[in-house]
Amino acid sequence: MFTLTRRALGASALLATPALAQSGFPARNVTIVVPFAPGGSTDVVSRLMAERMTQTLGRPVQVENRPGANTVIGAEYVARAQPDGYTLLMSSGTTLTINPIIQRNLPYRIEDFSPISLATTYPFAVIARPDGPRSVQELIDRAKARPGTITYGHNGPTTLTNVAMLMVLEKLGLRMQDVTYRGDAAAMNDFVAGNLDLLVVAGSTAVPVQRNGQGRILGWTSARRMPQTPDVPAFAEFAPGLEALSWFGLLAPARTPQNAIDTLHNAAKEALTDARLKERLDAEAQTIIGSTPAEFAQFLSQQQELWRPTLARMEVPLN
Repeated sequence: MFTLTRRALGASALLATPALAQSGFPARNVTIVVPFAPGGSTDVVSRLMAERMTQTLGRPVQVENRPGANTVIGAEYVARAQPDGYTLLMSSGTTLTINPIIQRNLPYRIEDFSPISLATTYPFAVIARPDGPRSVQELIDRAKARPGTITYGHNGPTTLTNVAMLMVLEKLGLRMQDVTYRGDAAAMNDFVAGNLDLLVVAGSTAVPVQRNGQGRILGWTSARRMPQTPDVPAFAEFAPGLEALSWFGLLAPARTPQNAIDTLHNAAKEALTDARLKERLDAEAQTIIGSTPAEFAQFLSQQQELWRPTLARMEVPLN
């Protein structure tokens, strides 16, 4: 889906501290706005990066959750913020891949943001309860035997989480009942309580669930198996050509001064080379990218080209 790999990080991170002293930025706290509720995968990545960026920038980098309206509330807030580098957005695929395609009256555009760095890409996991199907084939058999009765939870009907699951169902010729939640944490509570058959989430939620025995990862929406769970198949093994990845990326409001963008990019890039952060993200099935602003802008354009025909074919409703 995108040609950037871990090599985008380079052999070593840029040394940001001398540049900070010369630019005079930042002079106060920096806020990363997360357009999801606390506890989800976007929140996890943001807080991990904020902690390391605080050390690099020499000023606190804090995370502020502004969930709602399929990430529109948080994204619009940043798009309208003062373009000075102190208010940032940690976007996911939903915010700048799906919403610009399906929302008629979206109060922001991709052009309202200045890319800083594409942080990570990742597939979604489909998790079953411990008493549920033990394999993808068993899930297929159950779903075909009882069309429309198996339930799965996700964080919004037009989020990339649900779109990825719709792609899985389309490719496998299955029909299930979706249940929408405001965030991963709320969906997880119902799943653990036994009110959902399946849960569709990122690896930051899925891997701990399997490790704790609360559920079983049946498959990933990736083209290949994830090294973190080598025994878990990719759905592409049952539906060739299937791949649905999301991403996390850091952006500022458009017209943010270049010196602030450069400083923030260097800090984000350095954060992504942190050994503890890399270990955590690897464990959660995320691929670290650490792109340049220009590479991130190219990626956003490619995402539009990729998903627009896919969403049209799947008849995802326009909002």
